[in-house]
Amino acid sequence: MNGYQLTLYTQQNRRHEGKMLADWIVGLAMDMGLRGATLVSGIEGFGHTKHFHSHHFFEMADQPMLILMALSEAECDALLKRLEEEGLTLFYVKVPAEFGLLGAPVDA
Repeated sequence: MNGYQLTLYTQQNRRHEGKMLADWIVGLAMDMGLRGATLVSGIEGFGHTKHFHSHHFFEMADQPMLILMALSEAECDALLKRLEEEGLTLFYVKVPAEFGLLGAPVDA
């Protein structure tokens, strides 16, 4: 299947509707019936403001978080529209991708 790999960038301390934003986005992906989302914790990084974000032993609130998804064009458009409707400010990368499933599905 052809579509996109969408990566959304946030920090652990960002919240939306009382939840960690990254968790809220993963829940939204489930509610929208998307095929999957992977939440990745980053060690360190910096954004457009040049503010350094990192994981520290005593304070992890500023830790970078990435949400990765493989989406069809329609799914990607619908998700980005929904995030915009929520009033969220998020940096994202949308890369054309071919994706599929090899072998038989495994129930986890």
